Amino acid sequence: MLLMILIAILVVALLYAASLYNRLVGVKHAVAKAWANIDVLLKQRHDELPKLIEVCKQYSQFEQKTLQQVIQARNAVQSAREAQDIPALGKAEGVLRASVGGLFALAEAYPELRSNEQYMQLQNRMSVLENAIADRRELYNEAVNINNIQIEVFPASIIAGMFHFESKSLLAFTAEETQDVDVKKLFS
Repeated sequence: MLLMILIAILVVALLYAASLYNRLVGVKHAVAKAWANIDVLLKQRHDELPKLIEVCKQYSQFEQKTLQQVIQARNAVQSAREAQDIPALGKAEGVLRASVGGLFALAEAYPELRSNEQYMQLQNRMSVLENAIADRRELYNEAVNINNIQIEVFPASIIAGMFHFESKSLLAFTAEETQDVDVKKLFS
């Protein structure tokens, strides 16, 4: 009888451990899926920015320095995205958002550019992508938060340690990177 009780306890413990492991695998894959969703949107934006820059370049008097800042920021985001370096991506995203915002703000001084249908379509597309990235970033951070909690709570932390589940970094921006673009400064 004692042997049957011990076997039953062992079976319940193994089933519980398997359940914890499966839950950890699920949250790990939720993080990967959330990252993949962000990655798709970043790639789409990466592909749209050259089109926007080319339209702006058609106006020879347009600020070349601003265009260069957008190109450099775009390249930094692409590098961080490819390396899946979340902290670097957060920083590069902030710089890119500010430089694209500066590009749109400067375009206000060029009525012929603002009346260009292709420019307006690209500007709208960029706005849609920025909003989608913000939404996906929120979902990614939620998945990361759940992952990080799950691998730290007891007894899941034992299983997480045994199978090398790792905590993930949140995609965050500094306060400086999220400030509005100073339009007055751009025109002075």
